[in-house]
Amino acid sequence: MIEAGAFKNYSLFGGLMPEELESIVPYFRSASFAAGEAVIREGEPNDRVHFILDGRVQVTRSGVLLVELGEGDTFGEMEFLDVMPAAATVSAIVPTTVAAVSNCALHEISKADMRIFAIIVMNLARDLSRRLRRMDELMADRRAGAGS
Repeated sequence: MIEAGAFKNYSLFGGLMPEELESIVPYFRSASFAAGEAVIREGEPNDRVHFILDGRVQVTRSGVLLVELGEGDTFGEMEFLDVMPAAATVSAIVPTTVAAVSNCALHEISKADMRIFAIIVMNLARDLSRRLRRMDELMADRRAGAGS
């Protein structure tokens, strides 16, 4: 069973009250993965945002390591919104436990409480905007370094 308190450290749930977090717990599913096991595979369908409750994962694309993520981090947001195949493979580095919410479950949350749904979607948009901004900065830094 996932405890609502586990979500208080995730930006996606910023602005939600403890009782609101408690109300959405039933929409989440937890899963455990052994070291080396894929949570998401590049090119395959993914309709879930995953929240790392314990452990560590690596994100690779075409075999290239992009980033390592740990407790408190999320992944799968892109496919959650655009329903395209997974852009990268996410594999457990060590035994890892995640909580996940599907886009169908998010739709159910919207029917149950539009305010909670709106907060989650706005937080998701902010998180993706921050990630895009970071990527823009990395690309600009790379180009500036190449021009030197």
